[in-house]
Amino acid sequence: MRRLWYQAGRRGIVGVVTETTVRTSRASHPSTAAAPEAAVIGPLGLFTVLLGAALPLIDFFIVNVALPAVDADLAAGPALLELVVAGYGVAYAVLLVLGGRLGDTAGRRRLFLIGMAAFGATSLACGLAPTAWTLVAARVAQGAAAALMLPQVLATIQATTRGPRRARAMSLYGATAGLSMVVGQILGGVLVAADVAGSGWRSVFLVNVPVAVLGLVLAVRAVPETRSDRPASVDVPGTLLLALSLVCLLLPLTEGRAAGWPLWTWVSLALVPFAAAAFYLTERRADRLGRTPLVPPSLLRLQSLRRGLVMLVPFSIGFSGFMFVVAVVLQQGLRKGPVPAGLALVPMALAFFAASLAGPRLVGRFGSRVVTAGGVIQAVGIALLLLALRGDWTGLGLGELAPGVAVAGLGQGLQLPVLMRLMLSDVPASRAGVGSGIMITGQQSALALGVATLGTLFLSLTPAHGMRDAFTVTLLVQLAMVGATVLLSLRLPRVVR
Repeated sequence: MRRLWYQAGRRGIVGVVTETTVRTSRASHPSTAAAPEAAVIGPLGLFTVLLGAALPLIDFFIVNVALPAVDADLAAGPALLELVVAGYGVAYAVLLVLGGRLGDTAGRRRLFLIGMAAFGATSLACGLAPTAWTLVAARVAQGAAAALMLPQVLATIQATTRGPRRARAMSLYGATAGLSMVVGQILGGVLVAADVAGSGWRSVFLVNVPVAVLGLVLAVRAVPETRSDRPASVDVPGTLLLALSLVCLLLPLTEGRAAGWPLWTWVSLALVPFAAAAFYLTERRADRLGRTPLVPPSLLRLQSLRRGLVMLVPFSIGFSGFMFVVAVVLQQGLRKGPVPAGLALVPMALAFFAASLAGPRLVGRFGSRVVTAGGVIQAVGIALLLLALRGDWTGLGLGELAPGVAVAGLGQGLQLPVLMRLMLSDVPASRAGVGSGIMITGQQSALALGVATLGTLFLSLTPAHGMRDAFTVTLLVQLAMVGATVLLSLRLPRVVR
């Protein structure tokens, strides 16, 4: 009926005629009037899926301040410590689109429950890991579980909300995503220092277990089941080629510095353009033959999704690189403990949260220019941090860093929630799982790239130039990336629906 009404409007047919026809049809066919309406998610269900969104992002960052304790306990060494981070990030990024496709086909609530249960089990395995290699294997499995769970969150929101309710839900999702990345690092420092029952670093993983159990109970009760009305089979060639492309890119960039850049890292990087080209050609051919590719090129033709992805990549690279470098600077450069290293980011979390709450109202008035303003504000925050570094390095404390951190967080809070809402605004509900999988894969890959590139730059400069100069150069690079996001934001659709 909606389609009939839409077509009538397009052709200039008077709407009253269509409405009269619809009413007559309902009167003649009572069963049509009693047809079940689309599933609607309630407040408790929305809280539950947002909890599922927070867990994987928290766990990406929660280990940053726990790595020194992991090294001391398991004698891991730099290369294995990198794998603790990279193994999770690579598995997570590689399987996200597949997780979205499986949810579209088998049911998003079902995949959310499976992913939540697997995330709790693998978190327990991480917390009980007796060796460094066992921890790496458990982290890879944890990343795979997160990839099953997270795409169902956005897909469920897209399929069970409409109009203003969807706008509010997407704003809450964006706020949850940004806060989770900051809170993860804060929580990691607090848990390591608390040493709950002598668990030390293990508590950063074990804390997920009761949260996952709570999420399962709430999901069974409050999250409605949805799936695509056009379920599609798994695109095996596309999945394998996407996995090959991401592994060849992310693994050497993350492991290269710690491993001394052996030959395999350069060979892997050289394969990236060939694997990516093969993936694109395979997907385009599948689309032309009427099959359902893993990443439909038709989705990437959506202006809002395509331009949003182009902006999301540099934003996420800068965000994750900054978080990693700040953790190292505070603990190893300024000799702060894990708690101060985490608490230093509290101003960022508070400012991000405040901006996220104000975002929907500002978007209604200024549209996507809110994203542009957020980029400018973030640049001011980074400039304040650079000014703080010009002072006494040995006396640099949390008070001197707080203004820059807070202003940067304010700018980020005006960007990320709005950007995520904009990117999925034109994706059909029937393809919500694939659309959200594409967006989150881009974000997660960029987060891993940020740690690999900006983290490698910082760690490479530190021995020769000292930590303050290395941090300064890293911030200048991030400032340039923020400038790029400001320029890219000018090409976003002005109206955010």
